[in-house]
Amino acid sequence: MRAVALAVLVAACKVTDPPPIAAAFTDQFERGELGDLYLASGDGYRLHAGALSAHGAHNHPLWLRRRLPESFRIEFDCWSTEQRGDIKVEVLGDGHSFDPDGGRYTATGYEVIFGGWYNAKSIIARLDEHGKDMVERTQPKVVPNQRYHWRIEHRGGKLTWWIDDMTKPFLAYDDPQPLTGDDHAYFAFNNWETDTWFDNLVITPL
Repeated sequence: MRAVALAVLVAACKVTDPPPIAAAFTDQFERGELGDLYLASGDGYRLHAGALSAHGAHNHPLWLRRRLPESFRIEFDCWSTEQRGDIKVEVLGDGHSFDPDGGRYTATGYEVIFGGWYNAKSIIARLDEHGKDMVERTQPKVVPNQRYHWRIEHRGGKLTWWIDDMTKPFLAYDDPQPLTGDDHAYFAFNNWETDTWFDNLVITPL
């Protein structure tokens, strides 16, 4: 009986993910705490003045605990207060992984980085931001305190990224072996060291 009671207690205390995103999801961060919709895999994230601050997280993503639909659009505003830039998110990851030792981070999804490596380049990388499976460009650079509007769309095996100008993609990655399944279904804000900010998140099924 005691074992049964313990099993019931554990089941009652278990935190389950909210339902998958089936209609437009929005978050304007107009509150004091992140709440149960996010899984912080480490320190470095806080809400301040109606925006999300990501600073010094060392590749411990802040995972949104809502499963992404098969095809989707992600939009948000973002900026960095530093010349180093380095604004980054992870798309279609496993919803919980992080860099365990501060070394070379291997993601579980696609990494989308604007002005990484001290504002030297911007990339969409498949699983490894230090690998070769990516698309990249070196211009433009992140301008400190300039606010940008991002749009990221996933259709089939293609990930397309726009910044401000919605008539021409900033970068696009066409994956012949798309990341799918339970281990590739979540979105996260991410950060290494720079002072970066996010606001007005909208995720829409396509």
